[in-house]
Amino acid sequence: MMRSMPPTIDTSLEFYADPISPYVYIASHRVRRLVAARPDLEIEVRPVLFAALLDHFGQRGPAEIAAKRVFTFKDVARRCHDLGVPLVGPATHPFNPLAALRAILAAPASDRLRALAAIVDAGWGLGADLGDPGAIARALTDAGLDGPALVAAGGAAEVKQALAAATREAAARGVFGVPTFGARDELLFGQDRLDDALRVLAGADPVDPAQVIEMLARPAGATRRAAAS
Repeated sequence: MMRSMPPTIDTSLEFYADPISPYVYIASHRVRRLVAARPDLEIEVRPVLFAALLDHFGQRGPAEIAAKRVFTFKDVARRCHDLGVPLVGPATHPFNPLAALRAILAAPASDRLRALAAIVDAGWGLGADLGDPGAIARALTDAGLDGPALVAAGGAAEVKQALAAATREAAARGVFGVPTFGARDELLFGQDRLDDALRVLAGADPVDPAQVIEMLARPAGATRRAAAS
């Protein structure tokens, strides 16, 4: 009688991120702690433009809905308290994250988690203006990277095109927000979804794909009316 082989354990995790989101700041701390405990994991940081994802899926961001903006900052304060990480918030919000995203993408793949961490720590943890290329360069330099060089490299046409392409690819895959973790063929949205991602990597995801397909195939019992123009 043949024994069934145990599921293959994957160790590669994708981290879709935009520093504009405070939840990316929180997720970056969770990822750093995870990497310290699991050095076998490979974390691939994938910078994407959150605003373009919102446009693609026809959504509004939390900062564009007054009540949700208030809730978000309160929720972030609670989550940071629970994790024991500082929270000041960037000097402006929302801000234009393109310089930050492009600088992260300009870094070697092995340095992108460090670059992302340096930027979100400077903004969300210390109050830096993450829309200011100079502040981004200083944060990267403080983390041991060549901040001015990365910010300058981020201005190159090929880096700008690469960020746009990465965002389109993420949207095509189904990434609708940040932070999102990619584990095998699954996407897991939210700063607190790392445990789920690890279960997917270990081949222990409790989701039954057939059940999900069956539920999605059920007819709608009601539809929401479009808002009056």
